[in-house]
Amino acid sequence: MAGKTNLFKKLQWTNFIFLTFAGVVNAVGVTLFLGAVGLYDGGFSGTSMILADVTVVDMSIFLLVLNVPFFLFGYRKLGMRFIVYSLYAIAVYSLFAFLFQQVFPIDFSAGSPIAGNDLLLCALFGGIVSGIGSGTTIRFGGAIDGVEVLAIIFAKKLGATVGTFIMCYNLVLYGIAAILTGQWSVALYSVIAYAIGLKAVDFIVDGLDKAKSAFIITDHKEELAGQLTQQFGRGVTVIDAEGYYSQTNKTVLYCVVNRFEINKLKEIVVATDPNAFVVINDVTDSLGSTLRYKYVAKNRKGEKQK
Repeated sequence: MAGKTNLFKKLQWTNFIFLTFAGVVNAVGVTLFLGAVGLYDGGFSGTSMILADVTVVDMSIFLLVLNVPFFLFGYRKLGMRFIVYSLYAIAVYSLFAFLFQQVFPIDFSAGSPIAGNDLLLCALFGGIVSGIGSGTTIRFGGAIDGVEVLAIIFAKKLGATVGTFIMCYNLVLYGIAAILTGQWSVALYSVIAYAIGLKAVDFIVDGLDKAKSAFIITDHKEELAGQLTQQFGRGVTVIDAEGYYSQTNKTVLYCVVNRFEINKLKEIVVATDPNAFVVINDVTDSLGSTLRYKYVAKNRKGEKQK
């Protein structure tokens, strides 16, 4: 009983609002764009679409039958909060897929009620819309497709990465779709939709303000660190190092900026120390307001006043 109480305390009820939105949006992308013209989504969503085409069972039923067992099976690795969020998003997705296809008075006789029979438009916008739904689900603590859970559970045992496992699953899925329909164009357009969807997921999860980390090896640490903190208003970490080849002491500056600040960072480095060596990497996530220089400065000022 105590475990259930702790779970409910950990759940953010505002997340369910966004997960509801995610489920509805995903249903719009899959049913009103992709499925309306015979294209297929990736993962268990696409598998459900194929199974619905070759049986008399509705796609929404297959969404639940395929996804729920794997999420329940993987709860020990992923945590119960993740499972609750995911199953809720899948339930909303399944419900609205059923409503769009079977209940609401939507005319599919001319293909997509929005883009008609234009396969390219349906692939592009179906991928974007469903990607927004999937990305929103991830951003608010869940996942809307059980293939990701399947990959986490079995990829390592098969000697593959999670990404490779998912990619292989979808390639096989699209190959089966092409064989069943007799049209390879269906598979190719579905690949376009899947690729666009991945980009949409990245955009929703990371946003425009995706961070970049910079390692700068310099002989002008004071001047360069000062310029960076003044320009970007962020802290710079100073790391003492030693060059293995030169056997001389070096200084490495580490800082995090957003993608729009990269060019300015390069300009500052070149102007301050033309001989500096810079390595720039993507930052998938960051945590901690102490990265903000102004926050640190404010805290230090408060400590001095005490």
